[in-house]
Amino acid sequence: MAARPVSRMLQRVLRSSVRSCSSGAPVTQHRPGEPSQTAVEELSRRRQFLREHAAPFSAFLTDSFGRQHSYLRISLTEKCNLRCQYCMPEEGVPLTPKADLLTTEEILTLARLFVKEGVDKIRLTGGEPLIRPDVVDIVAQLHRLEGLRTIGITTNGINLARLLPQLQKAGLSAINISLDTLVPAKFEFIVRRKGFHKVMEGIHKAIELGYSPVKVNCVVMRGLNEDELLDFVALTEGLPLDVRFIEYMPFDGNKWNFKKMVSYKEMLDTLRQQWPELEKLPEEESSTAKAFKVPGFRGQVSFITSMSEHFCGTCNRLRITADGNLKVCLFGNSEVSLRDHLRVGASEEELLQIIGAAVGRKKRQHAELLLMLQDSPPAIPSISSQDPFRVQGIGHRVSFSNQMATLWKGCQGPRTSLLAQRWLGSGPPQRHCSSRLDSDTNPKCLSAVSRAPATPSGPPPTSDQLTHVDAEGRAAMVDVGGKPDTERVAVASAVVLLGPVAFKLVQKNQLKKGDALVVAQLAGVQAAKQTSQLIPLCHHVALSHVEVQLELDSTRHAVGIQASCRARGPTGVEMEALTAAAVAALTLYDMCKAVSRDIVLGEIKLISKTGGQRGDFHRT
Repeated sequence: MAARPVSRMLQRVLRSSVRSCSSGAPVTQHRPGEPSQTAVEELSRRRQFLREHAAPFSAFLTDSFGRQHSYLRISLTEKCNLRCQYCMPEEGVPLTPKADLLTTEEILTLARLFVKEGVDKIRLTGGEPLIRPDVVDIVAQLHRLEGLRTIGITTNGINLARLLPQLQKAGLSAINISLDTLVPAKFEFIVRRKGFHKVMEGIHKAIELGYSPVKVNCVVMRGLNEDELLDFVALTEGLPLDVRFIEYMPFDGNKWNFKKMVSYKEMLDTLRQQWPELEKLPEEESSTAKAFKVPGFRGQVSFITSMSEHFCGTCNRLRITADGNLKVCLFGNSEVSLRDHLRVGASEEELLQIIGAAVGRKKRQHAELLLMLQDSPPAIPSISSQDPFRVQGIGHRVSFSNQMATLWKGCQGPRTSLLAQRWLGSGPPQRHCSSRLDSDTNPKCLSAVSRAPATPSGPPPTSDQLTHVDAEGRAAMVDVGGKPDTERVAVASAVVLLGPVAFKLVQKNQLKKGDALVVAQLAGVQAAKQTSQLIPLCHHVALSHVEVQLELDSTRHAVGIQASCRARGPTGVEMEALTAAAVAALTLYDMCKAVSRDIVLGEIKLISKTGGQRGDFHRT
């Protein structure tokens, strides 16, 4: 915060307050004409004295367990320009009437009161705080509050590059940016909106303006983005980032399922397999994050363990919602309306009594959440996927962060379009979709019907016995423990006959539900990774590569789908490839069923398989 005149500091220390406390600090008067440097030195001595003779913390912000709440989160709006799957339902949430939301003056009145009582950090949240028109002015007003050391903001980054220079000038000192994937297509799937390149531009702008570290919040969800952990960590090699992996948490409307949660320890094990030298950093007091660093890397990684290892014992956070309710715990249902008391003319003393009573009722820990976890079975082990999406620049993990750093360092304002092109691809707007993008070509799609079949290798050996039945004819899983590990590859295909109306909408990407090809592609990749959970007697296979390709066939008003899977192990991946193709087809049906029910799914078949004792197979 900017330096303030010493007289104001003295007034702050010596004036009577509800804490009835004085520092007893010596007072030094300034003489007219005294050099400004002397004033600066005097201010430095005063601050040192205040640190050594700190006043007792406010009783109103101290709970019955001795936790001192010096950190306040203020929601500026309920609105958001994204619809993240883990945060809210696709249709959004009912919004509070504008008249019931806190006005700017009410926000600042409450902020002044909390800072006067000892809050030294305020974080602005939402919804999405940067869509509030007066956000820059709010930051500037907060910056003038004596005693407030940190003003932070948590944003999805869509508007960050445009507003950050003004926000920094106004006094913004810390930034958290939400980013759950480094794959542009997957980003659109998760947030149900476009804007990946804007978030990347915002992160670049924060680094350019000297914010260090720039905190990147990543909510880790099983089956969706846990395969990108290593890619996120690789970013910290050359960039001043603090990548914060957040355990998936329950909120109203996000259809929380314990199976989607990847625990801190599971994530840490994954990282240590790649970087055994990963070292733990000292934890700051009241920190919610467990911080680690790869030696030699510029940035660091952290884990927010809200679910598996709660940090209630050191919690120092309070929250004010956009409609003026005070929440003493994020997971608690108890709220007290400060707005209502403000609007009936409550005095500062009355507001403090209300705040103090709410803080005093704060529980030792969020019991409801812990009960939920105790009643839930353990999470399913992660299915590792070494290369589910080959996006430009992600082919090799080690070089990925260097490419990103080079791209960002060279990205000036006028070159924003280049940043977007590198991430989102370029070329004519053809309607095709592939999960594989080669590093020096535009996105390509190989049709399931146009690719030349491999040379037949002869009929595979057959058996007159089913492999998934025991001697008594009961279903049983095959024991593959004695089989050698070999490289296994399988390719499967499917065709979806959409009809002319649905086909035209898909071709022009005009479906109300979104980009059907992108969603179907992602669904196919995710289905391949979950095959053993969908088909009871399938073995769990650690896939090393999944590729799903879709191409429009205008002569048949159809979409051709081809899925390939690769793994090294004792069992094949035919079922994974077939599941990927089938689920991609089902997803296309779901995306288009509002337009036409006359959609036909067919031609789901295995194209080829290689590896294994039974020999190779190639359909002719």
